[in-house]
Amino acid sequence: MVIRETDILSRRWSVADSFAFCERLARTHYENFPVASWLLPRDKRKYVAAIYAFARIADDFADEPGYTLAERVDGLTQWRSELEQCREGVAGHPVFVALLETIKRFDIPIDLFEHLLDAFQQDVMVHRYETFQDVLEYCNNSANPIGRLVLLLFNYRNQELFEWSDAVCTALQLTNFWQDLSVDIPRDRLYLPQEDLDKFNYSESDLRQLRYTARFKGLMEFEIDRTQDLFDLGKPLLTEVGRDVRRELKLTWLGGARILQKIRAQNYNVLSRRPLLSTRDKAALLTGSLFS
Repeated sequence: MVIRETDILSRRWSVADSFAFCERLARTHYENFPVASWLLPRDKRKYVAAIYAFARIADDFADEPGYTLAERVDGLTQWRSELEQCREGVAGHPVFVALLETIKRFDIPIDLFEHLLDAFQQDVMVHRYETFQDVLEYCNNSANPIGRLVLLLFNYRNQELFEWSDAVCTALQLTNFWQDLSVDIPRDRLYLPQEDLDKFNYSESDLRQLRYTARFKGLMEFEIDRTQDLFDLGKPLLTEVGRDVRRELKLTWLGGARILQKIRAQNYNVLSRRPLLSTRDKAALLTGSLFS
């Protein structure tokens, strides 16, 4: 695990070197680092990379293959301890040196990072959700802090903007759940709430056997519709922020909405084919975000 690498922890890290470390990590994981982040003004990118590095390593603790449950819990506990030291203005690991500078520069509440760690801890310990409200509470920790962090980097602190951002981020997280349904089931993770499975009389056993039926189609149509409602609820955010961040937010919103369109186009059958954005899709979304 990265936190234990002696070549990292045995040296003193300057702020500049720490940001460079985070940016290298972001480039190394370019397939996961949001493409839209590169639309941000250059002077903001290192701060986004610091936030990404914090979340990327925590996600590895929670999700990277090859670790025992005890090792995952230990890694996240150590990562939380490093975050707690930031409250005292102390940081040793380069990710936290860069993160502490980001927190001080933009007056960011540390609680937002704690919420992210709560979500990663939940990933380790919780694999089923009884109600849709339970899923929304998970999204409140796993997704919504990211949008708020981006807004804070641009000095937006309006509560209405935060609420629109929460709606979009929750919609994006739900979209990812529905998109990855066939991938998560073999990993023993299920974000479809049990109350919805019951509502449509579709069982987890059906899901494990990837049974695409009228009941499954009805279930997914139900989930996609209310996910779209959240995208629509948060859409005013795209016009209420300045041009400095509008393009990234618009591209992110369009990308999530496009995945929902693809799910509808394949008749809600996410069991046999995982919906993905094609190169043509991405080009169209980028053009739309720049010129619409």
